[in-house]
Amino acid sequence: MAEDDRTAILPAHIEGTVEAIARLHAEHRKRATTFQTLIEATTGRVGRPSFIGWLSVAVVGWVGLNLVLSWSGHAPFDEAPFAWLELVASLLALYVTVMILTTQRRDDQLASHRDQLTLELAILADRKSAKIIELLEELRRDMPSVRDRLDYEAVSMSSPADPQAVLDAIQDSHDDLSAGTG
Repeated sequence: MAEDDRTAILPAHIEGTVEAIARLHAEHRKRATTFQTLIEATTGRVGRPSFIGWLSVAVVGWVGLNLVLSWSGHAPFDEAPFAWLELVASLLALYVTVMILTTQRRDDQLASHRDQLTLELAILADRKSAKIIELLEELRRDMPSVRDRLDYEAVSMSSPADPQAVLDAIQDSHDDLSAGTG
């Protein structure tokens, strides 16, 4: 689908949101150092199923070459039980682990930014919803054709939630659950 076709289908406010998320990801990529980019590319290659195949071929080749050298009367470079292979595999495992942790740390930073954006948008949406309810209630009170009455739920919902109070309530409920299981 061409970009013009996609733009015509998406409303402007959705297009703006998509662009904001794309900018967040682009800025995250731009802040990466050359070394981080190299690590992420390497981790991406190591994480593919084909890497298992190449690794298996390398291990079988290593063992096979040593066995062939031994059987042909030549000195193998790594006799069974293949201590050098074990060392190489351990070093490879160490490097892969560190690369995965490094990549995961950067991914966690991006996820944290997305979580912050989601939280801020949710708080903003709550405030907007509360304002809409408040305006509707005011409109209802001002319309002579509508019977005036007190709607306690609408009154309650016309005030935005206090994020700190919600956080405190969540923490209290988690503390209560932890105390009950401890």
